[in-house]
Amino acid sequence: MIKSLRLKRVREVLCFFILFLFLNLLTIQATENFLNTLDSYIEKVRKEWKVPGLAVALVKDGKMIFAKGYGVRKLGEPVPVSPETLFGIASNTKAFTTAALAILVDEGKIKWDDPVIKYLPDFCMFDPYVTREITIRDLVTHRSGLGLGAGDLLYWPQSTYSRKEIIYRVRFIKPYFGFRSKFAYCNILYIVAGEIIPAVTGKTWSEFIKERIFKPVGMTSSTTSIKEFRPGRNIASPHTRFNGQIKPVNYENLDNVGPAGAINSNVLDMSKWIIVHLNSGLIRNSPKGEIRLFSVNASKEMWSPQTIIPIRDYPPELAKIKPNFFAYGLGWMLRDYYGHKIVYHTGSIKGMVSRVTLVPDLKLGIVVLTNQESRQAYEAITYYILDHYLGIPPTDWITAFKKAEQRTEERVAKIMKNLALKRAKNTKPSLDISKYAGRYIDRWYGEMVIEKINDKLVMRFLHTPALVGDLEHWHYDTFIVRWRDRSLNADAFVTFMLNYKGEIEQMKMVPVSPLTDFSFDFQDLLFKPVKLKNKFKEVKK
Repeated sequence: MIKSLRLKRVREVLCFFILFLFLNLLTIQATENFLNTLDSYIEKVRKEWKVPGLAVALVKDGKMIFAKGYGVRKLGEPVPVSPETLFGIASNTKAFTTAALAILVDEGKIKWDDPVIKYLPDFCMFDPYVTREITIRDLVTHRSGLGLGAGDLLYWPQSTYSRKEIIYRVRFIKPYFGFRSKFAYCNILYIVAGEIIPAVTGKTWSEFIKERIFKPVGMTSSTTSIKEFRPGRNIASPHTRFNGQIKPVNYENLDNVGPAGAINSNVLDMSKWIIVHLNSGLIRNSPKGEIRLFSVNASKEMWSPQTIIPIRDYPPELAKIKPNFFAYGLGWMLRDYYGHKIVYHTGSIKGMVSRVTLVPDLKLGIVVLTNQESRQAYEAITYYILDHYLGIPPTDWITAFKKAEQRTEERVAKIMKNLALKRAKNTKPSLDISKYAGRYIDRWYGEMVIEKINDKLVMRFLHTPALVGDLEHWHYDTFIVRWRDRSLNADAFVTFMLNYKGEIEQMKMVPVSPLTDFSFDFQDLLFKPVKLKNKFKEVKK
């Protein structure tokens, strides 16, 4: 009797083990089938949006299960993108800055709700009340009251201003909203947040990121500056559109805005980074055994809603991805997708865009790095992967994003057509064009000069070498500046206002196209001729 029971139990265990192996084999086979399908899908996306090169990695249950490069590092050259290829990750840098601050919070050296002036006593906002009240948490949650991209022209395109000078000039940027009243994405205060680190530790932001994050996580290829690039390194070249054609461009040096967007990395290193986040700060494969980069409480804080983001309307073909909640955490965006919390961020610099996406309850992470400015490409890839792992019926995301893109192009074309229709024809400037030439100054940006050269006007932003453009008369006292660097895609209206004496009193700018990147915050500028009696000297710091 006892012997038969033992045999029965052995059979049951054996059957269970065989069933387990069978199911495991089925899972492995299903994963392999999906990854093979994903491989061809990514290549299809790349070609559809004419992305020269991109790299994708997948993390699941604490392991990297997929990492591959597609296309070439630079158009016109045959060298392929590989998982080791470095890309600029742009605003995905912000999560590194908040993680660095979280480490200091864990160590008791700072608190999220400490006033900024406790560590940076010279820091100043436009409003004295905000200067006194703004906290470290406010710096990294886009709720300071500054407008969308406010002050970005201080560093974008590449400027001559140092990080210290940029921070000093924040005090001259007028708020758009009430303090802590609404969300408006802001890069410039992340620069300030990064300066909390040397104020507390004596180490620069770059040194701290390398020593306290890159090294323990094992991110051996990542850099905090393009100055660390060396000839022969596996680096992707950025690409952008020149009058409809995609061409390679030079890297922008982002050292002066480092904590907001200067890190360069590859999908191998980024996979290690998101594994740590999915493990709530725990590093399992450290040479010292299991160690913590940051605490579980820090992880929860970074992934908790801090600032509500309004939910916009979505076109019909993208209605599936419209969230029920949308918020900003500490260096991460938070939303839902089919009942799952999605933690993610995107990044954009000249010639490169990227997206990092995590689904905490599935221990799933997705990294997409590209060397072209097509957000639709990384979105189509990301949602294709999400649908698979969330068990959602597949959507033709390529068609969906192409249709949405077409809708946007049609809307913009209509706006541009209406602008042309409203143009007053057969008008002339109020003054001889030589009267528009001269030096102008904006309180927060600094100096700009307009020169008369061969009966034409040329505009030059003195602290931004790339912003040199020719003025074309539009109507009345409004011109369009067409930047000579056509990769900027940021032409702007330039309108002069005269006083009762017929003299130029001030000049304002506004982007021509709604598609102009928000970092070209021309609309925030108020230039005044230096020759006026109420002139003020350019601030130097």
